[in-house]
Amino acid sequence: MKKKAKKALEQDSPLCCCEYLDRHGGRSHVAACCCDCEDLDEACDRWMKREPQKPDTLSRVVATVTDRLRVPWISGAKRVDLSLIPPLILLPVLLHIAALHYLLGIVVLIALPGIVLWYYYFTHRKKGRTLFFLSLALFSLFYMYYLFVSEVVPRGDVSDLQLGVVTIGVVLTLITLMYTKRGPGYVRPCPSETHSTVTYHSPPPDIDSTYHNGSRHQVVIANRVSSPEQSAESEVDPGGALQKDGGRKNWCSFCRVVKPPRAGHCRICGACILRLDHHCVWINSCVGQANHRSFLLMLLLFLSTSLYGISLVLRSVCPTQSALTALLYCPDVYSQYSSALCFTCAWYSSIVTGGLLHLLVLQLINVSYNVTEREARIALRDKTGHSHYWGLIIDTGVYSHGFRGNWIEFLTMGDTLEPPALKPADLV
Repeated sequence: MKKKAKKALEQDSPLCCCEYLDRHGGRSHVAACCCDCEDLDEACDRWMKREPQKPDTLSRVVATVTDRLRVPWISGAKRVDLSLIPPLILLPVLLHIAALHYLLGIVVLIALPGIVLWYYYFTHRKKGRTLFFLSLALFSLFYMYYLFVSEVVPRGDVSDLQLGVVTIGVVLTLITLMYTKRGPGYVRPCPSETHSTVTYHSPPPDIDSTYHNGSRHQVVIANRVSSPEQSAESEVDPGGALQKDGGRKNWCSFCRVVKPPRAGHCRICGACILRLDHHCVWINSCVGQANHRSFLLMLLLFLSTSLYGISLVLRSVCPTQSALTALLYCPDVYSQYSSALCFTCAWYSSIVTGGLLHLLVLQLINVSYNVTEREARIALRDKTGHSHYWGLIIDTGVYSHGFRGNWIEFLTMGDTLEPPALKPADLV
């Protein structure tokens, strides 16, 4: 009895900087990362004996490696996501290779977007969260700024004012990104709909402990039956959303909440989002009612800074030509490696800028018609909307109040942010 009490006390005691709770719920240490590797030992034994591997051997080995790859932290060792590492290595290597010759530059600048798109569709098909795109976006921003300061500024073609404008643009972009990452606005059960709240001091068996890092979290269990006031309103209004199909249309079986109009469930985040627009892999978060405006502001700041920085770089490496002409034709730029590297980075930034400019144009059009990206996809699938200009404009005609009214509604809609006491992914 005393041994069990002592063991429970050890489990509940606070973690030191090098300790963590592994994916099985046990207490482990960073120094013991190579101990008790049953999955890896079994895979090596089968390989040495030339026996066929089990179907789940690779996934178990990867799960063990990713769970034990951690760095010390104040409240316990934090797990390092493996998807953070490839951009930190691939981007500098590929850009330096592309600067060696213009043919290599063409191959790299064509292959790099292809690799990113392939990885996007690979992860999108599995509906899994990954930090690869956020890592690539942030590292691209920092690395381009680093090359701008270390390679372009020493040439003497950039003034202090121009450097200050680029620096302020980068800082403002990061600030708006942080604000956008605060949350898209999660659908929470009303107090009248809440059945009970369960607080876990250790990860429950049906939730991956590595996602929560062993921290305490709460699970809200809501009733399917709405409050008496909502039931009375639905009986009075036979066309109400809760009345249709017995409320099944707006009931989320995953989050166990009644979704308000225009809300949607994100299978990647595992939560219902107010006025869900889309899940953006570049910020590793959904874009919803609470962060849609800051998301557009972030795009505007990034595009303005990127276009201005590209023009300064091209004006430095090709001073005799305009920015647009220099991007297409810049003679003798590969005669010096420094100029070739700056020119290659300008092309890479132009490709990224072009993609985000297309995203911004679509977002502005959707806001003008008061349509979210999710509603546009549903309208195209169900053939309930009108498509114009080869699908660039999707008009559902459901929530539109005219161009001016749509923008006023978008700019004045409330954030409805919830306090961070409950994690959105824990709603069941």
